[in-house]
Amino acid sequence: MLQVVVGHSNDPDSEDAIAEVLQQCSSRLAGATPQAGILFAATDFDHALILQHIQDLYPGVELIGGTTNGEISTVLEFQQDSLILMLFASDEVEIHAGVGRDASKDPVFAAQQAVAEAKAKSTSPPQLCITFPESLTSNAVLILEGLKQSLGDNFPIIGGMTADDYIFEKTYQFFQNEVLSDAIPVLLFSGNLLFSHGVANGWHPISQNSRVTKVDRNIVYEIDGQRTLDYYQHYLGVDQFISNFAIHALAVFDDENRFYMRAPNGYDVETGSVRFFSDVTEQAVVQITDTTNESILSACETSLKNALAEYPGTEPTAALLISCACRRRILGTQAKDEYQLVKNLLPQGLVAAGFYSYGEIASLVRGGETQFHNKTFITLLLGTK
Repeated sequence: MLQVVVGHSNDPDSEDAIAEVLQQCSSRLAGATPQAGILFAATDFDHALILQHIQDLYPGVELIGGTTNGEISTVLEFQQDSLILMLFASDEVEIHAGVGRDASKDPVFAAQQAVAEAKAKSTSPPQLCITFPESLTSNAVLILEGLKQSLGDNFPIIGGMTADDYIFEKTYQFFQNEVLSDAIPVLLFSGNLLFSHGVANGWHPISQNSRVTKVDRNIVYEIDGQRTLDYYQHYLGVDQFISNFAIHALAVFDDENRFYMRAPNGYDVETGSVRFFSDVTEQAVVQITDTTNESILSACETSLKNALAEYPGTEPTAALLISCACRRRILGTQAKDEYQLVKNLLPQGLVAAGFYSYGEIASLVRGGETQFHNKTFITLLLGTK
């Protein structure tokens, strides 16, 4: 079996918060020893102190995690500036951690380094990878490329990029008892594991299909041969584009006519280019999108429903929830409703934890190629046969 427990505290004091979290986890474990864990923490905590307390109580636990833009769990639901620990105990599932360092220097190699370290500890082939990489100093698409080179294009990889308070200054990643930056921590799962996932965003295309015709990684200069800024303004008008700039992401289509999202985060009037949060491929088929708060919220339900429909067993044990910080920013005071909607659909007794990230990682469908997303809600369900 797989036992998963969650502790969650919104105490602002690091010592008190981790004491509360560990007490909750210890009580729910009822004597079981966890082999692995995931830690989500707001940026203002003393992360080194927190990790040391976890290692003191559970020496050698295979732990990863990172800083967040908001936290969610079945314990305290939606919170900001809180601390979550999710622990896994099982005699049937192997879980091992690895980390790649200096991701900004060579993100592909750093990702391969993380997988190699985790694989070296495993006695059976991996079935699932969970990761929470650096978001600000490195290239998310290249990080994902390194993971796929090590694990396979269609190997299931689920994760979210670490975040801060939407100031985009510094994020931290956790590995065992280390507080890192510019790093790629991973957990590899193998053994008697069942899992499924769901992906949804709530944005819908509003323009005709077009092709990216000039791009430099995340800076798109031309779409259909015209300046990207002109392309946007053709569909939205100048005022609409400027005032609702962040909402109108690009839908980027795959070969099966499914799309993932690329969010704009700046533009240059002189060159007519638009800068996105991550790379866009030249000749990619794209469309401008729009959304409403209602559509954003309904996507979290769709994500969970899809994960439940795909789950290969009778009843999952736990859920990992990853939502985009941009979704939270657009929703404002309605952000708490994301978890409330998910809560109504969660099977009774299932524990859940998650966070708001600076980009999400998952395949669009089961068995598909893993993609990097913006503005997306991902649900991962875990259990055993």
